[in-house]
Amino acid sequence: MGAAGAGLYGLMVVEARLARRAIGTPQGEPPPADGRYGTGDGEPLRLVVLGDSTAAGLGVDGPDETPGALVAAGIAEIAGRPVDLTNLAVVGAETRGLAAQVELALPLAPHAALIMVGANDVTHKVRPSVSVRPLAGAVRRLREHGCEVVVGTCPDLGTVEPIPHPLRWVARRWSRQLAAAQTVTVVEAGGRTVSLGSMLGPEFAAYPTDMFSADRFHPSAAGYTAAAAAMLPSMASALGLWAPEEEQPEASRGDSVLPVAIAAVEAAAEAGTEVAAARVGGRDRGPRGRWAQLRHRRRRPLPDVVREAAADGGSVGAATSR
Repeated sequence: MGAAGAGLYGLMVVEARLARRAIGTPQGEPPPADGRYGTGDGEPLRLVVLGDSTAAGLGVDGPDETPGALVAAGIAEIAGRPVDLTNLAVVGAETRGLAAQVELALPLAPHAALIMVGANDVTHKVRPSVSVRPLAGAVRRLREHGCEVVVGTCPDLGTVEPIPHPLRWVARRWSRQLAAAQTVTVVEAGGRTVSLGSMLGPEFAAYPTDMFSADRFHPSAAGYTAAAAAMLPSMASALGLWAPEEEQPEASRGDSVLPVAIAAVEAAAEAGTEVAAARVGGRDRGPRGRWAQLRHRRRRPLPDVVREAAADGGSVGAATSR
C-alpha cells in the first residue's frame, strides 16, 4: 500500500508539472476597468475588487468584460445610481496578498468589496487552515470600516482541461475543501459568500471552449459573465438594494438556516448558493456554532447591454459613464 501511495503521489507530481507546462505563464495584463459605471441620481456607490487574476479579469480583451465591471454595471442598474469601481486585484496573488490590497482599498471608503481568491492557494498547495487566516483578517478589516463584503469562493479547478486524471479529481477535492473553509471564515468575520465552483463547474465542464479563454485556465468573457450573474444578487442584497419581499427565504428552493459548518459544506457542493450570518430565536449561535442562512438566490440577469456584449465578445461601454 505504501508503494502504491508513493507511486500515485509521483504520478500526480508529474501530471502537475505537465499541466503547468500546458497552461503556461499567464500572458498579458488584465484590462484596466477602473471608472464610473451607470448613470442616475445620488452619490455614486464605491465598489472595490480584490483578489487574484480572476478578480482582475485576466483572459478578456475589454475592461467591461471583467467581473468587477459586470457587477458594477449590474449594481448601477439595480440601484439607479452610478458605481465607481476600483480594481486592486493582483495577477498571481495568493490569499496572503489580500492584506496589502485592503490597505489600498480603505482610503477609498468603499461601500462594498468583491473578493475572488483561492485558486493560487490550491495550485501552490497551501493548506486551507493557513489560506483562510488572511482572508479572515481582510474581511474583518473591511467590515470594521463599514464595507460590505461578498466573497466568490475558490473555483472548481477540476474543470481545467490541461489538468489530467487523477490530478483533476484531487484538484476538485482541494478546491471544495478550501471553498468550504472560506465560507466558514467569511461568515464568522461578517461577510457573505457565493459558491462559484459548484455553480460554474458544470457549465465550464460542458462548454470549455466557450467558458475558458485562450490559455484554457482563466475564464472567457462568457465565463466571467456567468460568475458576475452568480454574485450580483448577493452584492445587491449586501448593499440593501432589494425590496423586503425579495429578501424573504424561499423554502421551495431549499433555503434553510443551518450551523455554518454544515451550510459551508452544502454550499461547496450545490449550485449557486449564498451563505450569510443568520439569527435563530434572537441568537447568533446554537449548540453547533454560528447560525447561517443558506440561500439559492435567483440569478438576476445583467443589464441587456452587458449580456449582448458578452454574447458578441464585445464591450459594454454603452452601459457605462466613465
